[in-house]
Order: sequence, then structure tokens, then C-alpha cells
Amino acid sequence: MDLSEFDALSFDCYGTLIDWETGIASILAPWAKETGLELSDEELLLAYADNEARIERDAPSLPYPEVLAEAFRRTGSALGAAVSDEWAGRLGSSVPEWPAFPDSADALASLAENYALIIVSNVHREGFAGSNARLGVAFDSIITAEDVGAYKPAHSHFHALDGVLADLGVPRERLLHVAQSLFHDHVPARQRGLSSVWINRRHDRPGWGATPAPAGEYSYDLEFPTMRAFAEAACAANAGGAGRSRGSGQRAMP
Repeated sequence: MDLSEFDALSFDCYGTLIDWETGIASILAPWAKETGLELSDEELLLAYADNEARIERDAPSLPYPEVLAEAFRRTGSALGAAVSDEWAGRLGSSVPEWPAFPDSADALASLAENYALIIVSNVHREGFAGSNARLGVAFDSIITAEDVGAYKPAHSHFHALDGVLADLGVPRERLLHVAQSLFHDHVPARQRGLSSVWINRRHDRPGWGATPAPAGEYSYDLEFPTMRAFAEAACAANAGGAGRSRGSGQRAMP
């Protein structure tokens, strides 16, 4: 794959750019300690993963803070320890506090020189606004679950993405989808015939963490362990070019 042959990059945010596992574990771990559960962060994330995905599938219009809170309650029930409304609320309101991966901001700034940047995320607008402040980039478009009334791996985000590409004047074959989650992103990307890059953030850890195992066939064209490595490869592929002409604005989905 020649990375210079693309004009736009669409990104999953949480797990790819923002370290959502650290963010979720920062709430689940002290709760577990308080309730007497002797579980590692990995064990807690594994217990949590399917609960969030199931709620997103069954209640696609539920706001993401409520998804987080209910997933936490169900996780506690499965582990035999109650989750109070206070603890559930802490997780529900925590998205803006989740840290960015250390390489995300610099990688995005580099990629912005050659590509339009689009967010395709399973959170709410307010949550992403907090994350965007950590990423420091003016995205060309932002598509959230709140905008489309559904959660990936459902295709609603990708239908909206087709409209964004038309607005930007980018042919669909010139889009590259960049994501960590095989379950949320690479399965539907394959179903929709999109080229994709796997940012394998868990390359040095076994298991799936806070993300369920992929539930369908998936594929990706390239794999990188970090955003830094991907940005360096893209920069090398585009070396010698003048870069793209970029405006300073940011357009969110209405």
C-alpha cells in the first residue's frame, strides 16, 4: 500500500488516539479495591468489555455517559459486587479525563500536513470535546454516536462518513480508516470495502482488554504498533510533496 495515494484519514478515537483502557481502569480499579475484589486491571477490563458492547447494540440511542454507567453496573453484578450510583456516575462522566496516548498529538499534527482528518467515534459530543483538547488538532469533521444515533460496529457512522467525503470532495477510494479496534472498526470497514490500518496498541499484551473479540470477518491493509510509527511511514511516503492546503476550521456533524 502506498500511503501517499490517500487524501483523507478517518480515525477511531478511543483506543487509537485516547487511552480509554487506562481511563476506564482508573475508575474500575479503586472501586474493586473498595469492594474487596482482588482483580487486576486486565481482569476488570475483560469483565467490562462485553457489557458495554451489548448495551450499545441493544440501546443505540442511549447517551454514552449512560452506556458507561450501565455497563459498570452490569459488570459489578457479574462480579458479585454492587456498583453504587456514585461510582457509576464517576465512570459516566470520566471521558474528558481519559489521557491521550503520548504519541497521538504529534502524530496527528504530522498527518494533518498531507491528509484531511476525520473522527468516527462511539462517544458523545461533550466527551469528545474534552478529548480533542488533549489531541490539539482541528479535525476536518467529527462524527460521534450522538450525531448518528448508533454505536459501531453498526454502520451508521460509516454512512455519515460517506456524506462527509462528498462534502470534502474526497473520492471514497482515497479514504483510509485508521483504528485499533478490530471489533468496532475493522469488521465494518471490511464490510463496506474500506482500506484500513490497524494501530495495534495492545501488541505487547495478550487478550482484547476493554474491546470484545471481533464478531465477524475483518481485514486491514497495514499494521503499526503506535500512531508514531504510522505517522512516520505516512511522512516517508509523502516525502517530496508540497503537502495539502489546509484551512483552519473544524466542522462537526450537525
